[in-house]
Amino acid sequence: MKAVIWTNYGGPEVLQLGEVPKPTPKDNEILVKIQATTATAGDCEMRRMETAIQYRLLMRMYVGFRRPTRLTILGMELAGIVESVGKDVTRFKKGDEVFASTGFAGSGTYAEYICLPEESEEGKADVAVVALKPANMSFEEAAPVPMGGVEALCLLRQANLQSGQRILINGSGGTIGSYAVQIAKSMGAEVNAVDSADKMDMLRSIGADNVIDYTTEDFTKSGEKYDIIFDIVGKASYSGSMRSLKENGIYISGIIKTSRSIRGRWTSRRSSKKVLFGRVYPNPDDLNFLRKLIEEGKIKSVIDRSYPLEQAAEAHEYIETGQKIGNVVITMV
Repeated sequence: MKAVIWTNYGGPEVLQLGEVPKPTPKDNEILVKIQATTATAGDCEMRRMETAIQYRLLMRMYVGFRRPTRLTILGMELAGIVESVGKDVTRFKKGDEVFASTGFAGSGTYAEYICLPEESEEGKADVAVVALKPANMSFEEAAPVPMGGVEALCLLRQANLQSGQRILINGSGGTIGSYAVQIAKSMGAEVNAVDSADKMDMLRSIGADNVIDYTTEDFTKSGEKYDIIFDIVGKASYSGSMRSLKENGIYISGIIKTSRSIRGRWTSRRSSKKVLFGRVYPNPDDLNFLRKLIEEGKIKSVIDRSYPLEQAAEAHEYIETGQKIGNVVITMV
């Protein structure tokens, strides 16, 4: 089968189209013919091996010190069609249209086929999760949901977002942020979205009540107060963010930084404000919950560009320009 092989750590040129053996499902697995996957900023960081510094040594120990050896195909989410199932599989059958996340250890969606376990192991962050695809979404639209949508949902739940609350989402125009805006709106919150000027129209179109262009306005200096600040990009001033939180407010970060996590623990102990660095433990219920919202018309995927599999390197190049709005998709057909 065709796959984009990750040959070294470095620029997009280390992604090379090649041939690898087609996998065979185990008794508890399904074989999925991938129709669409995504290229994400996380994939680019992994390709360069510029992940969070506290995890970098562990990552190299797992993937390979000098170059990728154990994990050689990137990509961790997909939408596709079940081609065959193992003898113990009961939830899925041949021909089912599914969407899924693979977990880090199961990466490999830059390929025509992948095997996934039918059931995920609960309580773990790095697991594969599979569910039936929303009926009203194309494969390209469904592919970004299992990671961006699930992470947004899980982190908003950890913040205990309630109807009527004011939430500010910093970095709202990207993969996680575009879903977070819509999920928060579906929960009845007033959504204040922060990103660059070129994303303002898109953010209004998906339900943001107020939009803030960070290039011309610093939300931490506006005097506005919020019940929850969801900082996806981790670039806003920490002290300013704390000033912008109401008493008993919650700050939740999608990025773990050592210095910020230390300050966050101090803030949580010494004030009524809480700082969370949420970990996501996905499960099929989360995907099914999002599927219901999608089929009710409350959530859609924002697709910036689509690239064929052989242009995966070009997809990475585009992401690294910083111009991405929503999601970048890689298609197999």
